Parts: sequence; structure tokens; C-alpha cells
Amino acid sequence: MPAIPVPRFDQFYRHAELTRLLQDYAAALPGLITLASIGKSHEGRDLWLVTVTSAATGAAADKPAMWVDGNIHAAELTAGTACLYWLHQLATGYESDAGIRELLDTRAVYLCPRLNPDGAELALADRPRHIRSSTRPYPFDETPVDGLTVEDVDGDGRVLMMRIPDPHGPWKKHPQEPRLLIAREPGEFGGEYFRVMPEGTLKNWDGLKISANKDVEGLDLNRNFPSYWRQEHEQPGAGPYPASEPEVRAMVDFIVKHPNIGAAVSFHTHSGVILRPMGTQSDDDMTPEDLWMYKRLSDIGAKLTGYPAISIFHDFKYHPKEIITGTQDWVYEHLGALFWTVEIWAPNKEAGITDYEWIEWYRDHPPEDDLKLLKWSDEQCGGNAHVTWYPFRHPQLGMVEIGGWDKMNFWRNPPPHLREREAARFPAWLKQITLSLPKLEVLRTEVRALGPETWRVRFAVANAGYLPSNVTKRAVERKVARGTVFSIHLPPGATLVSGKERVEGPHLDGHAPKNSLQAFLPNREVTGDRAVVEWVVKGPAGTPIALSASADRAGTVRTEVTLD
Repeated sequence: MPAIPVPRFDQFYRHAELTRLLQDYAAALPGLITLASIGKSHEGRDLWLVTVTSAATGAAADKPAMWVDGNIHAAELTAGTACLYWLHQLATGYESDAGIRELLDTRAVYLCPRLNPDGAELALADRPRHIRSSTRPYPFDETPVDGLTVEDVDGDGRVLMMRIPDPHGPWKKHPQEPRLLIAREPGEFGGEYFRVMPEGTLKNWDGLKISANKDVEGLDLNRNFPSYWRQEHEQPGAGPYPASEPEVRAMVDFIVKHPNIGAAVSFHTHSGVILRPMGTQSDDDMTPEDLWMYKRLSDIGAKLTGYPAISIFHDFKYHPKEIITGTQDWVYEHLGALFWTVEIWAPNKEAGITDYEWIEWYRDHPPEDDLKLLKWSDEQCGGNAHVTWYPFRHPQLGMVEIGGWDKMNFWRNPPPHLREREAARFPAWLKQITLSLPKLEVLRTEVRALGPETWRVRFAVANAGYLPSNVTKRAVERKVARGTVFSIHLPPGATLVSGKERVEGPHLDGHAPKNSLQAFLPNREVTGDRAVVEWVVKGPAGTPIALSASADRAGTVRTEVTLD
């Protein structure tokens, strides 16, 4: 048997390397790990899905499951690293970690480390481009005929900024630290000022006006999901219609065909936060029971990861008058499964900047924060997070200076020496969420003779998980999760006298408390985690009867009784 591979978490893998790595995991642990392609990307690359569960204790489809994906956005490569890190923890911990063994014996994990392999390849190219998401041209299949195209002009593998001295420029050197540029003050005049633009090349420049072009590849895969999809004029990058893109369609198809998925996490970068639904409505409009559970599990995430857990709607809008939709809206708001977006990595926090609001900080912050960041770059990143401005003869603009913040390698993603540390934040929380999923178990079977070759068969099951079998109330409201379905499978010679071959029973509570022991009224349903069904069967003594029960998100159990 091949040895379990040992990944490098300080580097990002190209698609071929990632493929080999995942194949090596599957070859080393065939009883725990399977690898399959759930579709092809726009450019024809496999969308790899890793299923992790103990085959000895049952099929993945019969167990409650957790979905985790990463790298839906092209340059957010650390998202895939977080997926690989958890995969490695699961692969190496089954024999030594009781929690991982219980997880893989009783639940399944579906891991898609790189949902957007085309965009990642472009971000990792020798001369990279950092687009938002898919490489398919959108909304028009045309290259720019004028303007500035953002790209690596000098061939150093980085896309930085360019600055040009200009008396009308909005930026100036920091008085104590000339490497930094800070905003020109209102009414300020008479100093040295700069015009700043992304590194790139110009077409048909008239010598006066410069406008940075939008990426030809204007799709955002995270805006292409079905729930609350909106057209381009309302939500840029959403695509021509919901799930139009093969990467999104592959994920949607897989999750719809696997109703055992009760919770999901999507890794992104950056901001260093855990984001919870809803994306389109306030907490006041959310199903209260779901909100309470979200807050409870999010608080656990905050404690275990060190990342604050916040609301997308209330705390993480790109613009206060706009809402954005994505994976979280489809998985929770449409399907009623739990969902979180994790934005990995916060460079400002790393530099000791703690008193700030998430998106607001990027709009405006004091120069003192930039000084802290520059100090962090010098002391912790070898001076590479902020590149000192250097002269370059631009093919159209003449002499310019290139430099500034290296956003790809130190902002969108942590520097290499910190990537594993960031990825290591999440396995404990992911494990706890997965172990909280509902889990159907056989509670009791009973056969009692009622007369000659006539028998009463009773079958009772229970939910041994923390969460209810429907996971959320929204799943019930949306009618996307059935109650417990009982089935009796009769062999030849046995017939039903009363009852039906298939009976849909109730949703089952989990052991999560609905309120505290000091509440005004106790819970009235003390055994809401249990359900029982009975049939009257006619058949010879000694006849074996197969029974099964399933709940979409709590798994399937099977047992057998004998008429005697």
C-alpha cells in the first residue's frame, strides 16, 4: 500500500500537481478516501471531489455529510490549502484521533479543494493575471481596443501598481516614510503628488486619459448560483442565467443529488472572518430557531479558529446600499442546509491593527495603519509585502515607478510561512460541525405473534445527533427535506395485513436544547428524537423481514427481524 502523501502547505499546487496529490491520497487509503471528477471546467479541467468516510461502516450516501469547497475565486488559493489541510488531518488521524474516527465511521465529508481550476492556473502562471473567477470571456467575447489591461508588465511574476508624478495626482509620500503613499489632504497644494494605477499595458493611448479595463473574463462564479440570481445590471458577473457555468452546475448537481449534505463551508480569502447567512435579509427576517443555532455554532467557530463570526447582511456588505448573493444563499436560503463562508487571512490584523470595521477599513483608514503594515512587511515578510518603488521604462508611458502592496501574495493570500498556520485554524471547528449533524440509529425492533402466521412488527429509530433530522426549519418551510421514511421489504410468501410498504414519519429532534433549564416552561416534547412504525404481516414462522429507515440529512439505517 502506498504511503500517505505529505503535502507542502507553504506552496500552491498547479492543477496537474494537485491531481497527482489527490490520486496519491486515494491510492494510499482506499478504505477511507475516494476521488472522482464531478465535471469539467470551462477549459476542460477535472473538478475533483474527494469523499472521505470509512467504507467499512457503510456507504457515504447512507451517512449524514458535510460539504467543503475552496478556490471558487481565481487568486484565493489559500482556500484550497485549507481544504487540503483538513483532508490531511482526516487521512492521518483516523487511527489515532477518536473524534476523527467517530466522524469517518458515522459521517461523510465531501471535499472540493479547487472549484475553479482555470482561474487558479491563470493566477499561478509564470506571468500571472488575477481575475475574479472563471476564464470564460463575459459578458462579451471581445478583447479591449483601448485602455489599460491589468497584467505583469515587467515579467517579475507580480502584478503591482504604477505611479507617475503628476501635480493633479491624489497621492503623496508619507512625511515620515517615503516608501508609503497616503491621500492628499482636502485643499492641499504645492507638494509632490502622484497618479497611481494598476500595473498593465495600454492600447490606443491618447497621451491624456487612462482607464483600467474590466477583465475580459468578467464572470464571478459565486454570483451564478440559482437562489436570488439577478441579471448583470443588478449583480455584475452573475452570468447569463443561473448555473450557466459548468463549475457551478457541477456543484449544484452534486449537492442536489446528495440530500445527505446537511452543512457546508466555502473557503475564500481574505478578511479573517466567518460569515453566516443571511445575505439578502436582516436577522429580524430570519427564521428565529435557525438564527439561534447559527449563532451558537458560529460562536464555537470563533472560539476554535480565532476568527470573529459575523453576519453577511449586517457586517460585510461591499456597499451599504447593495446586497450580494452567492453560495450561502443557495445552500441555506434555498436548500435549508447550514452554510458558512470563511474569509481566510487578515493582513491588517497581522500587523496589529485591531480596531476596525471589515469592509469600511478598505475604503478609508488612518496613515498610522499603513505604517504598522509596512513595519510588518519589513519585519515578518522580508520587505516583500510592500515592494519599494523602482524605475521601469513602460512601453507606452515611458519612465514610471512600479511597487506598492503585493496584493496577490501577501493580501489575497498569506505569505508562504503563514499559510499552514492559517489552514490549521479550521479542522477542530469543521469536525465539531460534522459531528453535530443528525444521525439516524436503530432504537428497537419487535415481533409479536397475533395469531396463526400473523405478526405485529414494530420498528423504532432515534436521532443520535445534535441537530434535528431536517437540520433547519428553513428546510421544512422550503419542503426540501422529508421526514423519516420507514420501509418494510417483504420476501416471497409474506404479505402485509395492515400498514404500507413505505411510511413517511416525522422529522426527529436532535439533542440540542431548545432553551435553558431555567426557562419558564419545559420542553413539552421530551422524546421528539424518536419515531416508531408498525405493520401486521402474514407469513410463516422463521421468515426474515428486512426493515430500513432514512432521513435525508440523518442517513439510512437497515436491520432485519425474523417472524418468530
